[in-house]
Amino acid sequence: MLKHLSSPLLLAVLALMGVGVVQVYSSSYIFATESFGNGLFFFERQLLFALLAFTVLMVAAQIPIQWIEKYGWGLWLIAGLGVALTLVPGLGVRVGGAVRWLDLPFGQRFEPSELLKLSFSLLFASLLVRQENFLGRLKWPAVMVLVFAPMVLLLRQPDFGSFAIITAVAVSLLFAFGLKWRYITTAFLVMIPTFYYLVMMKPYRKARVIAYLDPWANPETKGFQVIQSMLSFSSGGPTGVGLGQGQGKLFFLPEAHTDFTMAVLGEELGFMGVLMVLALYGFIVLRGFQIALRCEKPFRKALALGISVTFALSVFINAGVVMGLLPTKGLTLPFLSYGGSSLVTLCLMFGILLNIEKSISRQEQNPFLRKTPSL
Repeated sequence: MLKHLSSPLLLAVLALMGVGVVQVYSSSYIFATESFGNGLFFFERQLLFALLAFTVLMVAAQIPIQWIEKYGWGLWLIAGLGVALTLVPGLGVRVGGAVRWLDLPFGQRFEPSELLKLSFSLLFASLLVRQENFLGRLKWPAVMVLVFAPMVLLLRQPDFGSFAIITAVAVSLLFAFGLKWRYITTAFLVMIPTFYYLVMMKPYRKARVIAYLDPWANPETKGFQVIQSMLSFSSGGPTGVGLGQGQGKLFFLPEAHTDFTMAVLGEELGFMGVLMVLALYGFIVLRGFQIALRCEKPFRKALALGISVTFALSVFINAGVVMGLLPTKGLTLPFLSYGGSSLVTLCLMFGILLNIEKSISRQEQNPFLRKTPSL
């Protein structure tokens, strides 16, 4: 089954998954020992998540691409329903001031916004290709509700990071598929004051921006995370202090196995380790863009580009936050942070991307398929 898939992209994804499992073990062992009496608590769960995610990836890579084109946008509906359920009293789980999770059997939790963030590309591709079908059946008001209702629910959780990523992906795809400059300019003129208002209307968001501008003004409160993160990078130097030997994760660095796992990586493996991981991320993004360029069918081109841009933005925002280049935001680092929702959803979307590349390879090898009209 693996022989039909793109080896470079698949190997890069598997390499990051492997690094992620090791990273979760290293960054969470002390915390898990103190909190649960089992240093392998998070590692064992992440290993199970990785096995499940790999299975999802392989299934998504093998299902007929026509099914994805016809029914894939339904994932947006499922994710939107999941986001709505988090706001229902008794169903949503509050963690760290936000209600983003749903309880699942066997003590597991699911974060629907992860699926919503990545399934937006499926919705956009379907709207792009089947405009008349969608608009004829649903009409514009219904389409607007379909697109924007889940976005509003994200702000209610609140999950401003996912909201910002989906918005940025939407603008990027509209630009890539020929939206005129006057519309793009108008969109930015509306977005900038809107985002300013959304940030300033919430005291905790405003405090994060202030802490970003001068973290040393409140080193023990608002600036604590960023300062500890920078200290971890500084301690790592060129080659790091050694895997498992980092000190920042010893209750100095909050969220060491989730949001700030790259800081632990920087301390233990140094600049060279961070550079290696960023190179893997860069390769995956570049490969995704290459797949999008090779696609002849608009749906597959939009989907491949959307997955790649979403992934690139997720990496950029997390890395920017951890390095003090962006205000603090609770977004995980793809493949490296602890969490099943993110890992399984990522593998679902990259399985679809591998599926697209597989269909391109078959089309390029078969001259008769190359003459098939686009959707």
